[in-house]
Amino acid sequence: MLPSSVSERILSRGLMDVLIRAGLVAILAISCYQVFHPFLNLMLWALILGVTFYPLHQSLKAKMGMRDGHVATLIVLVSLILLMVPIYLLASSMAESVQGAIALFKDGELDIPSPNASVASWPLIGQPLFDFWQQASVDLTSLMKKLLPHLRGFGMSMFGKLAGVGAGFLLFIAALIVAGIFMAFGENGHRSAVQIASRISGPDRGPQIADLCTATIRAVAQGVVGIAFIQMLLVGIAFVLMGIPGAGLLALGVLLLGIMQLPALLITIPVIIFVFATQGATAGTIIFAIYTFVAGMSDNVLKPLLLGRGVNVPMPVVLIGALGGMVTGGIIGLFIGPVMLAVGYMLFWHWVEDQPTALDADAEEEGRAT
Repeated sequence: MLPSSVSERILSRGLMDVLIRAGLVAILAISCYQVFHPFLNLMLWALILGVTFYPLHQSLKAKMGMRDGHVATLIVLVSLILLMVPIYLLASSMAESVQGAIALFKDGELDIPSPNASVASWPLIGQPLFDFWQQASVDLTSLMKKLLPHLRGFGMSMFGKLAGVGAGFLLFIAALIVAGIFMAFGENGHRSAVQIASRISGPDRGPQIADLCTATIRAVAQGVVGIAFIQMLLVGIAFVLMGIPGAGLLALGVLLLGIMQLPALLITIPVIIFVFATQGATAGTIIFAIYTFVAGMSDNVLKPLLLGRGVNVPMPVVLIGALGGMVTGGIIGLFIGPVMLAVGYMLFWHWVEDQPTALDADAEEEGRAT
C-alpha cells in the first residue's frame, strides 16, 4: 500500500490534469463559439427551414424519382420565385405611391375629403379626430409644417426599421439556400441528430428527443407562420375588394402581427372604422365589417387545430414556448422556445414517471443494512 504522501501527490497530480484538460476544452469551446457566432442565426434559420420543408422534399422525391440534391434545388428555386414576385410588386407599389404622393403635394393637388359629421360624435376620440381631419382637408400645408418636426424623427426610425427588414430578408434568402443543402443530406443529418441526442440523454430517449424537436419545429411553422399567412390572405382579399388604400401593406401588417402573436384586430378594426367613416353604413360596408372582423379572429379557431399537431406534448406547452421565445429571442425564438419547452416537458415527465419499484427499494434497504 502506498504511503499517504505519495497517494496525495498522485491524487493532486490527477486533479491538476483534469483541471488543465477541462480548461483547454472550455477554451476550445469558447473559441469555436466565437468563430461560429456570426453564422449562428443563419444556421438556425437554415435548420428550421430544412426541417420544415423536408417532408415536402421526401414527397416530391418519391413522386418524381429525382435525386435528393435535385429535389432540394427545385424547392429552393420555387421558394425564391414565390418570395421575389410579391416582394417586387410590393416594392414597386410602395415606390409608385410615394412618388405620386410627393408629386401631388408639390403641385398642391393633394385633396383630402372632409370628414363625415358623425365622426365628431364618436366617444373619446371623435372630436379631436374630427378637428384634425377637418384641418387636413382645409389647409394641409400648415398642418404638415406643424407635424414636420415630429415626422422627421419618425421617418428616420422607419428608415432604420426598413433597413433591418432588408437585412433580415437577405438573411432569410441565404438561410433558404443553406436549407437546400441540409435537405440534400437529410438522411445523414437525421442520423447525426439522433446520435447526438442519444449521446446526451441515452439511447432510449435520444430518438424520442430528436423526433420531438423535429415535430415541434414543423408544428410551429404550420401553427404560427401558416395561420398568419392564411389570415393575411383572408383579410387581404377583403381589403383589395373593398378598395382600401394601401391594402397590400395592411395585409403584410396582418401577417407580421400574426407571426408576433398579436391580434389582427389591431389593423382590421381601424380599417372598419375608416370604411364606415368614409362610406357610411351600407349593406356592403356592414358585410365587409362582419367578414373582416371574423377573419381577424380566425386564428383563435385555427390555432387549436394546427398548433401542436403531431407533437407528443400538449398544445398550450407549444403555444407558451412560442410566445415566451418570441419575447426573449425575437422571431428565431418563436421556434427555439417551443423546442426547449417541449424537450424540458418530456424529460420532466420521464423523471416523474420513473418511480422506484419495490424491487429497487428492497435492494436499497439491503445495501444500507450491509
